[in-house]
Amino acid sequence: MRITKRTNIAIRVLMFCAACSDRLVTKSEIAARCNTSESHLAQVINRLAQLGFLHTQRGRSGGIALARPMDEIVIGDVFRQLESNVPIAECFADVDNTCPLTEACRLRLAIADAAEAFYAHLDKISLDTLVCNNEPLRAIFTPFACVKQT
Repeated sequence: MRITKRTNIAIRVLMFCAACSDRLVTKSEIAARCNTSESHLAQVINRLAQLGFLHTQRGRSGGIALARPMDEIVIGDVFRQLESNVPIAECFADVDNTCPLTEACRLRLAIADAAEAFYAHLDKISLDTLVCNNEPLRAIFTPFACVKQT
C-alpha cells in the first residue's frame, strides 16, 4: 500500500504541532523542518483544519495548533479521512475502473481486507505515541522551532 504525499505531509504537520504544543507554529516553520513547499503545505493545513485536527489563527500573531489533545488524535482516523478518496487499485475506482474482472476477482476482497487491517493497526496509535518521549524527533524540530518565543 502506498500512502499519498498529502497524508505523509499531514502526519508531519501534526507531529510538528504536537512537539511544539506550547505555542502557535507557522507554515514557514513547518515547511522548513518538514521539507515541503508552503503552497502544498497550505492545502494540507486547510484540510486538517476542516477535519478538526488543527486550529488555525489568521493575522500577524496567527499560526497553527492542534485542535484537540494529542491522545485524542488517532492516526488511523487521519489516514482514513485523508486517503478515503484515493482508490487502492483501479478496481476500487468508481469512475476510472476498466478492469473486466471486478465482479469475479477475489484479489479485490483480499486487498480490501488488507487495507482494513492496515487501518485497524493505525487505530491503535495516537499522535502522542509518535511524539511523546521521542527525543530524536524533538531534536529535528528544536533547532528551528519548539522554543518559546519571548
